[in-house]
Amino acid sequence: MLEIFLTEEFRKRYQDLPTAIQKKAEKQEKLFRQNIFHPSLHTEKLEPKNKQVWSFRIDKRYRIVFRFINGNKVLFLIIGPHDWIYKFKF
Repeated sequence: MLEIFLTEEFRKRYQDLPTAIQKKAEKQEKLFRQNIFHPSLHTEKLEPKNKQVWSFRIDKRYRIVFRFINGNKVLFLIIGPHDWIYKFKF
């Protein structure tokens, strides 16, 4: 079973999201737990590729950025709007 860990940054940003986006994020997280590469998640590896940072869609505007830790463990790094989130250097 997949284990998901959250950074403090992720927790803080999640709390600041509108309730409707939080509900969408929960729905997408359930799908993520079933299949990390489900087509509707649009999971992709971010540049630069050697950083091993990935993202998946909450909706057209919002993303969750994560990293595989090892085995069945994933760390959610940050959550937020697409344009804003990709300005971070991971």
